[in-house]
Amino acid sequence: MSLGDDHGYGETSRGDGGGYGGAGQTRTRLPDRTGDVYGGARRGRSSSRSLVTVVGVIVLLIAAIAFANRGGDSSSDNADNDKADSNPTSATGEQPVKTSNGGIPSGFAHDQQGAQSAAANYAVSLGSEGMFNTDERHVIVQTVADPSSVNRLQSGFDADYSADFLKNIGLKEDGRAPSGSTFVSRTLPVGTKITSSAADTATVEVWCNGLFGLTGDGSTSPVTGSWFTLTLKLNWSGGDWKVLETSQKTGPTPVTGDNPVSGADEIGKAVEEFGGFTYAR
Repeated sequence: MSLGDDHGYGETSRGDGGGYGGAGQTRTRLPDRTGDVYGGARRGRSSSRSLVTVVGVIVLLIAAIAFANRGGDSSSDNADNDKADSNPTSATGEQPVKTSNGGIPSGFAHDQQGAQSAAANYAVSLGSEGMFNTDERHVIVQTVADPSSVNRLQSGFDADYSADFLKNIGLKEDGRAPSGSTFVSRTLPVGTKITSSAADTATVEVWCNGLFGLTGDGSTSPVTGSWFTLTLKLNWSGGDWKVLETSQKTGPTPVTGDNPVSGADEIGKAVEEFGGFTYAR
């Protein structure tokens, strides 16, 4: 049941057409008349007027085609925007909740999106450093658990975070890091999905990336990253979603990138400087 011991956008591409196409040209062929100077001059003036008229018509046609194509591009853009908005990998849903209980977000909507948001936020709390301290762990469990499951969940987590376990990972009995080290235990939800739901119950899977370990030169448990899926069975109780059961499995795990590994000091500084988030679906 322990989260700690197992830690270890879509972008729509579109290519537009390159222009509106070439403009047609009209060539006027005039009869060849000679001998009548004045008549020829008059005919020349008439031909010039005809040429101007033809050019004007062509310009108007080009302008009309350009306007029509611009309108078509606008519709295409709107269609592409609609397609992007419906992308299943895009962030969707309501605004984050604005209330909290003991620093844990609360007051989630009584619907599937609310259940997913609750599951993501509870995953963060259940995978935090606070779970390694008995008093803080009890506060977390009592905050997120359904009243019918508090004692069972608390007993299970207490067994997971035993004194022997804390010692093995290099922590003190109270779950604190030794002097000169920084303890890292963070759960970072990547996405959520509903696997089953009813009016007042929901089962939500939360795909997570986790950071876990100790910084410091003498650390035997350096900070590592892991991927896992946390499943939470939730019940609507007292005007909010509460946890009935939790379980965890490894993965899905992507291929590790070629980023250079940061030193312990850099990791420790990042943990102290970068805060967490409130998650909403």
